[in-house]
Amino acid sequence: MEKSVSRRWAGLVFISIAVSLIIVDSTIVNVAIPAIVDDLGITSTEVQWVQEAYTLVFAALLLVFGSLADRFGRRRLMLLGVVVFAGSSVLAASAPDGEFLIAARLVQGIGGAMILPTTLSTINATFRGRERGIAFAVWGSTIGGMAAVGPLLGGWLTTAFSWRWAFGINIPLGILIVVGVLLTVGETRSERVQRIDVVGALLSVVAMGSLVFGLIEGRTYGWWTVDEPLRVGDWSWPFDLSPVPVAFAIALLALGVFVVRGIRREKAGRPNLLALGLFSIPSFRNGNIAATIVSLGEFGIILALPLWLQFVLGFDALQTGLLLLALAAGSFLASGAAGATSGRIPAVWVVRAGLLAEIVGVAGVGFVIAPDAAWGMLVPFLFVYGFGVGLATAQLTGVVLADVPVDDSGAASGTQSTSRQLGAALGVAILGTVLFTSTAGLLGASLDERGLAPAQRDGIVSAVVDSAGGAIAGLDDQPGGAEIAADAREAFSTGTRYAVWTAAGLLVLGLAATARLGGSASRREDEGSRPAPASA
Repeated sequence: MEKSVSRRWAGLVFISIAVSLIIVDSTIVNVAIPAIVDDLGITSTEVQWVQEAYTLVFAALLLVFGSLADRFGRRRLMLLGVVVFAGSSVLAASAPDGEFLIAARLVQGIGGAMILPTTLSTINATFRGRERGIAFAVWGSTIGGMAAVGPLLGGWLTTAFSWRWAFGINIPLGILIVVGVLLTVGETRSERVQRIDVVGALLSVVAMGSLVFGLIEGRTYGWWTVDEPLRVGDWSWPFDLSPVPVAFAIALLALGVFVVRGIRREKAGRPNLLALGLFSIPSFRNGNIAATIVSLGEFGIILALPLWLQFVLGFDALQTGLLLLALAAGSFLASGAAGATSGRIPAVWVVRAGLLAEIVGVAGVGFVIAPDAAWGMLVPFLFVYGFGVGLATAQLTGVVLADVPVDDSGAASGTQSTSRQLGAALGVAILGTVLFTSTAGLLGASLDERGLAPAQRDGIVSAVVDSAGGAIAGLDDQPGGAEIAADAREAFSTGTRYAVWTAAGLLVLGLAATARLGGSASRREDEGSRPAPASA
């Protein structure tokens, strides 16, 4: 018995490392982008795709792989995902140009979409009662902590070696995960063997992919009319209407067909990609709503702060990562706190406490941000924010899955992960729009006051915004550019502040959404902490 228990907890370590692999990769690129631009000479459009291609594929395929894991085995799909992820990291690390790197990032998204829902469903199928709460706390705090460790690791590797090692580090980690999981994690799958809903899978990919594309690319191509034409090779979007509302319409149509078709199939007793009956479970339904809203604002700092630190305060990649380590420290500390409260305090109250800490931390960072800010003032607020992420992420996941039958845990995990990824994508779209639109408006107004000609003003504003602030340092080197550079730093700081405060506002909405949580989920966790009856 003791051997079985120790093996289970050892398996959780390697599951957490697998989660770290995909979370670190989603943040590590942020601090490596300037070096990639210098080395490969990629354009601003390619920069955006390097950062976003991964998220697009990742969110689109989570539901599909969650369902496949239930049928073919969760451990098996997790290991396949790690192999795909590590293999595509080799391609990314050896990329000769931007297009090759973007393609490698797309494949990484496929591997990541295999890994994330299988880690959750494996935990859900392996642990019970209070142990499940502790396991989810470790899982969630790993996500929060690794989101901060990613920039630190990326900064160190980029500064000390090369940006290529920001991807190359995934190879030894992948080998470690494969060996560890094979030794410590048992295979689990649904006892109800059923055919895969291929049409449903295609509809979900189309719906999620189109929605995420629209959310991410609205600022680039225009939310209604074309600001910049979409180009694929020699082909260019031929209409005045932006492709973004078209993508939203496709997503809405595909989602509608998916839901109507799914309801009819359930009534006929036929298998679905998503068991729509799960949404009749209050904790699952309300928890997914809350998780989506929370994710809108949860990673706002990771989006905006590294850009501001490097391009306004002049930090290098390693210094940026070191500062964000305060966030990781708070998240890892929350892991112990969440584990200690499991089974003693209702999980929903832990979620609310975590969200409140996040709001305080994010809002505090917003008050500190200025062109001449002292970086030491950021540390306590980042720590508080990280502590809140560690508390809220794990326990919210536990609440969402608490009443879900084990046989449906793969599909349920994929659903809740998709909810969070879609929320994050929407959050990136909102916060990015706030940051860059505010910066453009404020800088344009400042340059107008200086009497610059419209063409010169527009050129400077475009250079600063299109480079995400990277062009600010070059303004100092131009004749009479010191005052313009100061205006740019002030505008970018204010835009960052607005984005951070927007994130805080979204987290307030997320806290309000938890009012519909509790009840059955809390009772299930309390009941699960009692010894289970023996089974044959």
